[in-house]
Amino acid sequence: MAASLWRDVDSRLHSTASRVVFWIVHFGAMRRLFPLLAFLALAGLLSAAPEMEVEPLPEAVSNNAVAIAKPKRGMELFSFMGMGAKKTWDAVTSAAYAIDVGSAKAYSIHSVPGTAGRIGAAAIGVGGRVFLFGGYVLYQGGGMAIPDLNIYELSHDQWSRGPDMPVPVGDAVIGIYRDRFIYLIGGRSNKGPVSDVQMFDLEKNRWTQATAITGTPVFGHAGGLVGETMLYVDGARQNSAGNSPRFVASDECWMGKIDHKNPARIAWTKIAAHPGNARFRIAAGSSDRDGKIYFSGGSDNPHDFNGIGYDGKLAEPSSVTFAFDVHANKWETLNDNTPNPTMDHRGLLVTHEGLVILGGMEKGQQVTARVLLLSKESIAK
Repeated sequence: MAASLWRDVDSRLHSTASRVVFWIVHFGAMRRLFPLLAFLALAGLLSAAPEMEVEPLPEAVSNNAVAIAKPKRGMELFSFMGMGAKKTWDAVTSAAYAIDVGSAKAYSIHSVPGTAGRIGAAAIGVGGRVFLFGGYVLYQGGGMAIPDLNIYELSHDQWSRGPDMPVPVGDAVIGIYRDRFIYLIGGRSNKGPVSDVQMFDLEKNRWTQATAITGTPVFGHAGGLVGETMLYVDGARQNSAGNSPRFVASDECWMGKIDHKNPARIAWTKIAAHPGNARFRIAAGSSDRDGKIYFSGGSDNPHDFNGIGYDGKLAEPSSVTFAFDVHANKWETLNDNTPNPTMDHRGLLVTHEGLVILGGMEKGQQVTARVLLLSKESIAK
């Protein structure tokens, strides 16, 4: 199968520039390359060239919810809803896409239910399901956070509805504990940024308010959860100095420790600032296997859905990729010059061999269909 995939990718090397570019830049000893070959073949890439073109997402999209889940066989990556290439209120899509890692192909799945698409939603996969929370519905002249919990069944390509979120939010950080408790940390409600930490119990199918964050309420922050440790960084906060701009960047980084006897109890501690200057909608994802939470891209200028900052200036993506090592309790700079940086994200997906970013906004505020794959070896230099 790997050989046939290589022939398939090789035949596409001269396709148009609109196709997705996967970047794989290896470092480290040669002996470490061999365990990667199976995944690289599935992704359609080898380290012989710094960039090759493979099939993109079916459409360009940013501020899309992303998730990774495992059906009965293999692994699939998902993109839900988001902002289209026009970057206008009516360019938001309800479309949903999956990438089968085994074939390296993207395909459409049933659209997210509802009369309109959303931006700023959060998603997470567990077992054979993906849980999709909240986000904003846009209309001409404004938008509204909604409380929807949509549940996607991989095996049937079907959606169902879960109990509504107590506090409707978008741009929240998401994480899961013991494959049972899903946390939504902060976010922006219809009244502004909130401190709420909302916990959904998969077994009891109900919501609980967990210990609220003790830092400044923010949205568009980034983070994740490893073991009993959750983490979030930055985001946008209400401007306490006046009404213009309405929101400004936050530089706070917070760690929360879950009480293993009572998962609704969280002890929050402020930690040192992370590497790089990105402050808003960084792509972030967790890896229990690595004991790390990874971050890439984002912008130092909090911005609206069109890539224009709340201060009226154009936002641009950061090229820094970094991580927090939960076990060592420290930050790591992985790459100061990540290729093809993007911003306006709701997460990244950590696979066994690399970090995957689906869509986003490139330099010049261009919405992209690119699927960026950063091998863990390439970024750790």
